[in-house]
Parts: sequence; C-alpha cells; structure tokens
Amino acid sequence: MILSCQNIEKSFGTKTVLSHVSFHINEHEKTAVVGANGAGKSTLLKIIMNELSADSGETILAKNAAVGYLAQHQDFTSEFSIYEEMLKVKEHIIQLEEKIHSLEKAMKEAPEDTLNELMEEYNRCTQEFEQENGYACRSEITGVLKGLGFTEEDFSRTAETLSGGQKTRVALGRLLLSSPDLILLDEPTNHLDMESIAWLETYLSNYKGAVLIVAHDRYFLDHVVSKVVELDHGSSTVFEGNYTDYAKKKEQLRNAQLRQYLNQQQEIKHQQEVIAKLKSFNREKSIKRAESREKMLNKIEVLEKPQNDHTMFMKLEPSITSGNDVLTVRSLSKAFDTNELFQNIDFELKRGERVAIIGGNGTGKTTILKILMDMLPADSGEILFGAKVLPAYYDQEHQVLHMEKTLFDEIQDTYPDMDNTQVRSLLAAFLFTGDDVFKQIGDLSGGERARVSLAKLMRSKSNLLILDEPTNHLDIMSREILEDAMNRYTGTILYVSHDRYFINRTATRILNLTGKKLLNYIGNYDYYLEKKEVTEAAAFGTSLPTADFRTALAEKGNAETGYLPHGNPAKETQDTIIPEPKTDWKQYKEAQAAKRKLENQLKKTETEIEELESENEQIDELLTKEEIYTNVEELLKLNERKKAVEKRLEECMELWEELSETVNGFQS
Repeated sequence: MILSCQNIEKSFGTKTVLSHVSFHINEHEKTAVVGANGAGKSTLLKIIMNELSADSGETILAKNAAVGYLAQHQDFTSEFSIYEEMLKVKEHIIQLEEKIHSLEKAMKEAPEDTLNELMEEYNRCTQEFEQENGYACRSEITGVLKGLGFTEEDFSRTAETLSGGQKTRVALGRLLLSSPDLILLDEPTNHLDMESIAWLETYLSNYKGAVLIVAHDRYFLDHVVSKVVELDHGSSTVFEGNYTDYAKKKEQLRNAQLRQYLNQQQEIKHQQEVIAKLKSFNREKSIKRAESREKMLNKIEVLEKPQNDHTMFMKLEPSITSGNDVLTVRSLSKAFDTNELFQNIDFELKRGERVAIIGGNGTGKTTILKILMDMLPADSGEILFGAKVLPAYYDQEHQVLHMEKTLFDEIQDTYPDMDNTQVRSLLAAFLFTGDDVFKQIGDLSGGERARVSLAKLMRSKSNLLILDEPTNHLDIMSREILEDAMNRYTGTILYVSHDRYFINRTATRILNLTGKKLLNYIGNYDYYLEKKEVTEAAAFGTSLPTADFRTALAEKGNAETGYLPHGNPAKETQDTIIPEPKTDWKQYKEAQAAKRKLENQLKKTETEIEELESENEQIDELLTKEEIYTNVEELLKLNERKKAVEKRLEECMELWEELSETVNGFQS
C-alpha cells in the first residue's frame, strides 16, 4: 500500500464537502476519483498533497514514497525553453553524464598510481548511468514532448510564448519524466488532443508507479484505471474495475437500493392497512394484535429513497422536420495569414445523422462550425442549407451568452414568449433554482455557463444542432444526460468533440480533419480507430507522421494491456444486454391461479367476519330483551351460539391475517 486515506472530513463554512472518506491505493495501482462537479474531488487531492488541511482523518503515505501532483491550473513561468525545462528534471543524469565524460578525459591523462581509482569511479558511474536509463534520457524527453503534442520546432519556445493549455502540458511532461512513486492528476486530458490522450493512456497504463486520477474522460478512464473511488454527497464508495465496470455496478447498486426501498414502502403500507383493519374489528384480541403490529412497525428503520439528484433534465425536439438534404459543403478553404487550415473540403449532412468532427488541436474544427454559422468568412467554397433547416449553435467559449445579463434575462430576452414561471422551470431543469437565476452570466463557472447554453439550446426547437465541444465543463452524469438527449433527438447534429466516450455513444459518422482534408468514417469512434490506418494510407499515400508516432504507441499499449475496443454502441447494447428468460407459461398461469384463489379466500373471509360480527351484535341485542333473559332454555341456547360465533370470529381473523400476508407476498 502506497497511500491510505482514513475518514477524511472537510467542510467549507456550513457546507460539508467530504465526510468519512476512506480508501487506499496499492503500488502500481491506477485509481480514478469520480463524482459530480462540486463533489470534492480536487479538494481531496489537495488534502493528500497537504495544500489543504482536513478537518479530521488522516492520509498516510508509504515511507520515502515520492509523490507528484498536476493541478488543473498551472502558473508556470520560466526563462528556459521547453526542452531545457525537461532536461532540468533529468539534471542528476545529465550531471552523471558530464562526470563520466570528465572521468574518461582524466583517465587518458592520469598517472598509473591513480588510474585504478579513477577506473573504479568510472565503472560505478557508468553502472548508475545505465540503471537510470541515461542513454535513453534525451530520446525519452523527445518522446514525452511529442507524445503531448509538441513539435520539434516547439522545443525551443519559452514559457512566455505558451498558452495556458501548453503550459499545463509542459508541467505534465515534467511530472511524467520525474517518475514519482505516486502521481496525482487533476483533469490531465483537458488540454490534450485525441492523439495525445491516446499516448498518455499508454504511458500511464505501462507506468511502474501508482496513479490517482480525477477526470471526466470516461474512455480514458476505461483504458487506464482498475479501481474507482466515487464521491457522492460527501461519502466515498470504492468499486473495482474500470469506469464502465463502475457504471454498471453503480446502476445495479442503485436499482437494488430502489427495489429495497419500494418493497419496504409496500410492506409499511400493507402493515398500516392490516393494523387499520384489525382495529376496525373492535375486539380485544384484534386490537392487541394491531398494537403489537404497530410496535413492530415503529421499530423498522425506514430506508431513504435513493436520490438521483443534482442532475439536469434535457429533452431536445425540433419544431419542424427538415428536408432529407440538410447541409451541403463544397470546396471549403480557410487560412489565417500563412497558416492554411484546410483546402477544398467537401461534406454533406442528411436528416437524422449525428456527425462528429475530430482532429488535432489547431486543425480548424471550430473554424468550420463558425463558417457554417456565418461567424467567420470562408476563403472559398459553397455552403447550402436544405429545405426547412433551422440551425442552432452551441459555442464552447459561450460567446453567444451576454456576460452582463442575469440567467433569467438571458433566457427571457432570447425567448420573450416565455413567462416567469416557464423561465424558472427551464432554469431549474438545469439546476438553477431560487436566487441563482439572478446571478450574472459573467460570474458563473465554466460548467454553469455550459448549462445555461444547453438550456437555451433545449428551448430552441431547431432541427440542426451545431455543437462545439458540448461536454466541456460538464461532469460525467451531465454528459450522459446530454448523450441520451442527443440519441433521442430526431433532427440532425454536427458537433466537434474530443470526448471519445461521448463520440462512441452518439456519433453515426465521423469526419476526421487531418492533413488539411476531411476523411469520412461511417461509424463511431471505435470504428474510426479500426479503419484509420487504411483510410489515411488511401488519402495520403501513407499515414501522417504524427499520427503514426502516437497511434502506434497507443495500439502498442492496447496490445500490452489487453484492451479490447468497445465496438459499436448500438451493437454492443444488443450483444451485451441479455433479456431475462421468459417464465414458463404453465408456471405463470398456475401462479396467477393460486393468487386469484387466495384473493377470493381473503374476500370470503372478510365477508364471513362481517356476517359473524353482525350475528354477534344481533345476539347481544336479543340478550337484552326480557322475553329472552327470563327464558332459561333460550338464554342458554343464545349463549352457546355466541361462544361459537366468537370462536369462529377469532379463527377467521387469524386466517385473514395469514391470507393478507400471503397475498402481499405475491404482489412483492
């Protein structure tokens, strides 16, 4: 065991973020921390790194264990180049290499009496150099930089010339090269393109140390981790397996909890009905039975209903149906100064398609969407929208939102036909309630702005959705809700995304923007991976160098880790969801007949109880009459009948209880 977290608790003001969080990580183990936005994932990592103190509990690291940490946001400054920054991580190896060279020089000039001593020192240094993999040091640095998406031209760039995302990648590269015993990564895929993420998957899968990852990239987690720690309402639950294993087990667990809750609720209702019925008999024994049942009922520990809260509701539905030909793009080209993004690209969209545009960072994916929405001019080309096509645009930078407006005004100004209640209801569906609706857009987090944009999109009723990175800033649960909404949508969708799990679940076709061309794949992301090499070879004569370099590593990693592709989600669903076997028809009919028989018995017993009670009341009334209590023979006869009635009443009440329990058992 390299890390143990025991009963970690953390509150901010009156809000409890973490409560009794416990788990451990073994050497070489790859673990994910998952949970909704605000569940405390980043807080937990900061507590482990002593950047925050826990209110109670403890974190225990193995003795002398080296720990590396990559936070979400990096404030990286340096006067050195990217490559020099990487070399600094390997400084001890560089110094060792320099020492070996100086020893070689010294041995050539050394007198015989000191030569043996120098040779011993030289042998010790070369042995240490080999153990530290010193001969591969520079190639390892080059491999990591290229794997993270830097070109050799980038190696000489300094920190002030880098974007925020590039700085994060440099920090990640330094961390990987330092090879600590435990790596903590907070959203490491946020600034990586697909090829770089595939490379990182392979690197981490084969990494000799342990890794603790916070990430929303489910495809990435499926490839890398073998354990999942879920944070939910402050508490932690540990699941063995990758993300898909966790999701299945979580659903099974929730279904089991829901069944237990519903069964208990049914049992409570049944007991309350039995108690009421027994009391209605208004007999000493039946009242005692009712009181006994009440005591037992009060001792029951009532289960809470499993909550599926903090999830938004989303339903996308076009107002009108477009023609079959939704969009035609011909000979589209775009360059910024000397940087040509794409040239003479063609593609079409048909009604009902869900098409994902993928490609490396900076290839022009977002540019294509902005040209389609007339937010940028094309250098050349033709764009034709089909009959009755109503497009709507989701902007990853949320430039279509007005930062100075409140959430309420943003919705109402966009859709003036909505009244106050409708606006509040729409915002509540995206988790904005109470005074939240009067917050300014400019004061919201990235995830909150994403939810506002999705709320506007849901209301748009468009039949062509053009989406730019719609899953950015969304937690896993919200991504899955969006996926389901998109899969139910009867219109057409064109979107840019780097979320491969999302693409796998939603795309019916993929357009890969690479080498200034669009390559077409009629399938999901796994289909794209399967056909990528052949398609690129046909398009370019050979695969692109960067793709070769990084994809080869990814494929090598898949082979080494035994990873099998997901396959087509629709096919996967058909293959893996096994319908419950049909109950034998004869047994089913017999069970139904037995149930009806018991229900009839129960009804007859209730009727008999009513008749016996009525007869008992009549006997009591007769016993008060003078002509009866003065007639000894008639009096004895009625008393005997009363005893028989009351005896039968007791038997019927006991039978009624038994039958009631049995019938209830059939229903549950």
